[in-house]
Amino acid sequence: MLRLEKLVKTYKTGDQALKAVTLDIPEGQVLALIGPSGAGKSTLIRCINRLVQPTSGTVHLGDVELTGLSSGALRRERRRMGMIFQEYALVERLTVMENVLSGRLGYVPFWRSFLRRFPQTDVDEAYRLLDRVGLAHMADKRADELSGGQRQRVGICRALIQDPALLLVDEPTASLDPKTSRQIMRLICELCKERGLAAIINIHDVALAQMFVQRVIGLRSGAVEFDGPPEGLTPDVLTSIYGAEDWEATIEKVDDEDEAAV
Repeated sequence: MLRLEKLVKTYKTGDQALKAVTLDIPEGQVLALIGPSGAGKSTLIRCINRLVQPTSGTVHLGDVELTGLSSGALRRERRRMGMIFQEYALVERLTVMENVLSGRLGYVPFWRSFLRRFPQTDVDEAYRLLDRVGLAHMADKRADELSGGQRQRVGICRALIQDPALLLVDEPTASLDPKTSRQIMRLICELCKERGLAAIINIHDVALAQMFVQRVIGLRSGAVEFDGPPEGLTPDVLTSIYGAEDWEATIEKVDDEDEAAV
């Protein structure tokens, strides 16, 4: 469904953020990107939707090569890629409903978006999504009245109302407490399963990645250091990605938490 082939990003400073990354992500697969700060995780996500322009290599979404598209064609293809941001990227003065409906801006004429007059089918879908994430009763609240977890749920709805084929998720739990972080990761994975969506989740929390995703990509200095199932993240593998640490304690913590949740 998504294929990255020899993707390279070199900045003007000469720093190489990505080094010939090649990946295949099938339809419906949820994977986590892990690695130390500066490993290239956010750059990789942003190269896929070309918020960052790759230096070389290709990105294919289905049969479409995204790296070769004109600006107009790229805008159309971006509708197939829902983005969920670390800092939510909501318009604070707008309501929850208006923020969710902003995910449909690529589908409606300018006059409708300017007047914020969306088709009733879009409004109905927004209500369905808000109900699914437990926020239907907050549709008319302003975004700046919400907690961090509620804001992230609005961001999830805004991405899903695009009807995407792929979710790109950048640090969805970085600003959240541990309980809310689990709830958000569980919600993202459940929604992807319900809708058959592929997702790439950039996440610092190794334990959350191990608990929820099907596949883990470990990046180090812009290159793929590990590609495999969560149970493959042994202490030796984690050391190769991050450096020396007491990784046995991290793995044991995940096992204990899983048992307590049963």
